[in-house]
Amino acid sequence: MPPFLADPDDAAERILARLDGPLHLGTPLGLGKPHRLLNALYARVERDPSRPLTIYTALSLDPPAPGKGLQARFLRPFLDRHFGSDFPRLAYVAALHRDALPPHIAVEEFYMQSGALLGSSQAQRRYASLNYTHVPRALAERGVNVIVQKVAAHPEDGRLSLSCNTDLTLDTLDALQARGLPRPLLVAEIDPQLPWLGGGAAVDAAFFDLVVEPPPPHPRLFGLPRQPVGDVDYAIGFRASALVRDGGTLQIGIGTLADALCHALALRHTDNAAYRRVMHALDPGIASHPAVIECGGLAPFEHGLYGCSEMINEGFRRLVETGVLRRRVVDKAALMQRLNDGSANERERELAARDGEFLHGAFYLGSPDFYRWLRELDEDTRRSIGMKRVREVNELYGLDEGLERLQRRDGRFFNSCMMATALGAAVSDGLEDGRVVSGVGGQYNFVAMAHALPDGRSVLLLRAHRRHRGRDESNIRWRYGHVTIPRHLRDLYVTEYGIADVRGRTDEDCAIAMISVADARHQAGLLRQARESLKLRADFVPPATWSRNTPERLRKALAPLRRDGTLPDYPLGSDFTPVEQRLAKALAWLADATATRAGKARTVARALLRPAPVRDDEAIARMGLERPAAWGERLERRLLAAALEATAPESASAA
Repeated sequence: MPPFLADPDDAAERILARLDGPLHLGTPLGLGKPHRLLNALYARVERDPSRPLTIYTALSLDPPAPGKGLQARFLRPFLDRHFGSDFPRLAYVAALHRDALPPHIAVEEFYMQSGALLGSSQAQRRYASLNYTHVPRALAERGVNVIVQKVAAHPEDGRLSLSCNTDLTLDTLDALQARGLPRPLLVAEIDPQLPWLGGGAAVDAAFFDLVVEPPPPHPRLFGLPRQPVGDVDYAIGFRASALVRDGGTLQIGIGTLADALCHALALRHTDNAAYRRVMHALDPGIASHPAVIECGGLAPFEHGLYGCSEMINEGFRRLVETGVLRRRVVDKAALMQRLNDGSANERERELAARDGEFLHGAFYLGSPDFYRWLRELDEDTRRSIGMKRVREVNELYGLDEGLERLQRRDGRFFNSCMMATALGAAVSDGLEDGRVVSGVGGQYNFVAMAHALPDGRSVLLLRAHRRHRGRDESNIRWRYGHVTIPRHLRDLYVTEYGIADVRGRTDEDCAIAMISVADARHQAGLLRQARESLKLRADFVPPATWSRNTPERLRKALAPLRRDGTLPDYPLGSDFTPVEQRLAKALAWLADATATRAGKARTVARALLRPAPVRDDEAIARMGLERPAAWGERLERRLLAAALEATAPESASAA
């Protein structure tokens, strides 16, 4: 058995004593980082320039800063409640935000918390652009000599579970061994709040060289606050849901687009009439769309889906609970073939029901409610969720390709992008000046896999336009100085205005399809650029139906479904109280209204000259503005009252 220590500082000293020279430390992305151990090690090395340290990781999660003004009044109480006042922020992340890492410490990330480090020179310079499945090879090339990871402990038999991060540790050990490099020092930190998951995630305690088991109180797991889902997200999610074929395979990303998609899939199965009302409101003819006929449908799921996604999140919980995810796969190719073609006998079907799994993932991340769900799973559901190495989930090659092709029949791989070009390239991870917003992660893996599977499709979800500094901009561009997915891998795009099937199309057909799902305000410019670039015939006239692609028409189409509860603001639950949900909507309205100097002047003048009556005393009290004293507080109260009035349900209904 490895030594068990209670003090992270003692563990840090033990690590430094065991290793000579520079430390090349690997630690999992997301939830699997042992924050207290990492902070103890960072503090020790920061004081000692003779011990260089490089940290190799991704997605170093950090709670948002409260900010100033009304934002701070809203966020500070929420952050204390959601994360806990004792949440151990990562010291190296705080240093990265200030570009304050000492010269002998470096951090390399292959995926960043979205947008969080755009202004950090140290983070941007040390970003490693890697496919998720290529990370173990890169870690071996860098000579990782210590891996630290948060784990769960079995309550009875002493085994440990890699739990939230089976993604890279085992593959990294294999990659090091393949290069003839020594096994790194493996250090675990037990977190009693981390859900236990067995199967491929379970290891003997002796797998590790050192185990840290800090005493209570234990800080909360990092919970992602669930965000409200707007009309645009719902329109995209519901259109995308019609591309899923019963009995198929599902991969989804994270964010409100994924939340909307999962709500749509659950509604399609549990209340098909309501689902079809939403689809009819969006497009009365969607059932006859060629991509829907070829790829999916609108009917409930008779056979159910199999989930195969690098990340297991909140949406998969809903799909498990509603019975959408229930197609089980087994690790026997001959049996998998018979299950697929319907020739399996009753005994074989019983075997698949007993031993098969309906959800595979490489890591998980979500809300506190999601972690509670994982901790409280019944045994059958727990056995049906398999945590895998990332290469087992994100690609077909290197293990048992024939089996994985059988398991992933009718694969639908849904990911989000920030922008796309009219010729089908996707911009998902960075800006044209080279700065990284997030990272490639597994997106390229899944897009390439969709093309490698004969019945697979890649679906990129894209908001057609955005508000940037008070202006409306198209997210469908003619060109952009950076792409994540090249245009030769173009497949399906879904915006709030429609579905563009561009796989294998000519450039002209691709441009027409993409512009047809762009916002109407930006179509003329895109068509002009297409003609100037010789990609569109001179006599092309856009159909009159394209002019319907407007936010106002979308809002009117979905308004009755928002009012009757079919499309709730928080379809997967909320971490905000009811009053905080009202405040979040009001503050979002206020941020948009004051995004420009002119807008700020108009909004402030309105608040000062025509102050709105206070109709939501509870919201005003939650923000601590029931008795404003200083002039600034009185202005904040008036601005907040105006925002609450503008976003009140009766105002939306009257509009």
